[in-house]
Order: sequence, then structure tokens, then C-alpha cells
Amino acid sequence: MTRRLRIAQIAPVATTIPPPKSGSVELMTSLLTEGLVARGHDVTLFATGDSTTRAHLHAIHPHGYWHDDEMWPWELYEMLNLSAAVECAADFDLIHYQAAYYPMSLAFARLSPAPIVQTLHHSPSSAELALWSRYPEAPFIAISREQERLLHGLNIIATVLHGVDTDSFAFREHPDDYLLFLGRFTAGKGVLQAIEVARRMGMRLLLAASEDDYYREQVAPHVDGTHIIYCGEADHDEKVRLFGGARALLYPVQAGEPFGLVLAEAMACGTPVAALDRGAVREVVDDGITGLVFQDLEDLIAGVPRVCALDRRTVRRHAVAKFGIDRMVDEYVAAYEQLLATKAATRRLA
Repeated sequence: MTRRLRIAQIAPVATTIPPPKSGSVELMTSLLTEGLVARGHDVTLFATGDSTTRAHLHAIHPHGYWHDDEMWPWELYEMLNLSAAVECAADFDLIHYQAAYYPMSLAFARLSPAPIVQTLHHSPSSAELALWSRYPEAPFIAISREQERLLHGLNIIATVLHGVDTDSFAFREHPDDYLLFLGRFTAGKGVLQAIEVARRMGMRLLLAASEDDYYREQVAPHVDGTHIIYCGEADHDEKVRLFGGARALLYPVQAGEPFGLVLAEAMACGTPVAALDRGAVREVVDDGITGLVFQDLEDLIAGVPRVCALDRRTVRRHAVAKFGIDRMVDEYVAAYEQLLATKAATRRLA
């Protein structure tokens, strides 16, 4: 560590940090926060009061709005959590806002004495990008080159792939005989395509995600409990069990995503991935090593046996090397240092 930084990490206030089950933004915020603390940085986490962290916890909400219907509108709760950090910005070298929905932190970009850097966790629309471009100087850290491309015109100071606590994902060399779909039930995630793959391959498919309207209307009619099996929403231990037992993770996404955390998590268990070439998939999957990337569903179906035949020890080894938390923390600290150096240089020229 070159110097001890005073960092404010602004988490979403939807649920606890880390999340009890799903919540990739909350999980990444937790992993980064704990990694920074382990490096000796002075970190304050602005999150819900029921969060768990080794950082200083600053909480103005006792719990998250996912668990309390009275917490409405949710945007105001998010804004007040962010405002709490900006109000004491002089105590920090920088503020890092984890934008679960959109970078509302931009509104404070020219008001905070400490620089605010934003990490976005979804792919923006053109209308969103046009609005955010009103703050062209505001720094962003992208989560993939694909997202960096989509954020064209904004001030991208670094691109940092997500990390995974690979030690908490147990390697399993000999899986059971099923395929796995793990992710939100939406049309863009490709769950219906995963069901088609499993049926045409004559293999069992396990589905793991929280039940929603899309599941009830579009997915549930296909669930028979024998060939297509719904497992519910999985916590961490259950995810590890499901990943480890799967011969392959199916990722037939229909809409490109800026990362794809389940890909890295499956690989950390040694489970190879069969994915469609959308979004940042090729940045996450090492084609032919940790999985195979296909152009269309027909090719994916034909290629599933080759995916299942990939060496699971090699998959695990590559995942540990590529997605370890230390790498992610190193790259974020480097981005912070660059941001602060730029600010200092600007002050000298003023």
C-alpha cells in the first residue's frame, strides 16, 4: 500500500451488505469494502444498520426497503444514504458510489469537496447516457470493456472486472447429472432458452432464482419437478452446492449484460459454462478453457457435450487466477490513486 486512503463506500440500501441471497451489487460492494479494509485503508460503509462489515458502518436506515413495504419511495432512501456521505465528504479522500439503478451521485459531483467516483452495474440506455453526459467530468469505473464501450463519452478512469471470493466456492471434480440455470427470471436472461436446451439434450435442468411474475406466467408451466426442477432462490451455500453439482451452467442470455457474475461463480466451483455471445461474455469466459461461447442457440445445443467435457480443474484454476478478490482490490486502489493524482494536478494548475 502506497498510502492509507480514507474511503467512503456507498452501498444500495435495498438489503443488507452482504446480501442474504441475491444481490450482485450488494455482494460486490461487500467484497470490495472488506478487501480495502484488509489492505489497511480507512473505509466507512454507508449501508443499512443490519449490515455486517469490518469497516466503519454508517447507517441511517435500520434495514432495507426490500424488506419493508413502508419504505417508499425507495429513491429517497437511496438519496439520503448518499447525502449522509456527502455531508461529511471533508472526512474522506474520495467517495465511491455503487449505482444499483442509476448514478444519482452525479447530482453531487460539483458540490462535494471529495471526488465522487461512480460504478454502474447495468447497461445504460441512450436516454440515460444523454442525461449523464451533462456531467462529463464525473469519473466512472466500468465493470467491463463492454460497459466502457456503452458509456462512450463519459469520463471512464478505469475498467475493473468483478472479483469472486474463490475460497468460499468449493471445487467439485465429479458433478451430478444436471444442467443449471441461475439468475433472475426475465426474458433477457434466457431461462426459456435454457429449458429448450435441456429438453433437446434430454438432461435435467435445475432453475434457481426468486419467484416473480415472469416465473409464474412464463416459466412455471414448464416445471414438472422431474426434468425441469425449480429450486427457489439460493443463498451462498446453496449456490455453491448447485454450481458444484452441475455438469454445466447454461447462460443463453438474450440481452447483453455488462458482466455476468454467475459465470465467474460457477467457474470458481470448476463448473464450465455454455453461453451465448452477448455483452461481456467473452471477457468473462475463456472460450475453450472455462466454457464455450456460441453465436446462436442451435450451436449451443450442439456444443453442450463439449462444454461438459472440459477439464474442471482447469476451469477452477483459471477462475481463481482471473477473478480473485486481490486482483479486483488492486485495480480499484490503482484507480483511486489515479483519480486523486489527477485532482491534485488540477489544483496545482488552478
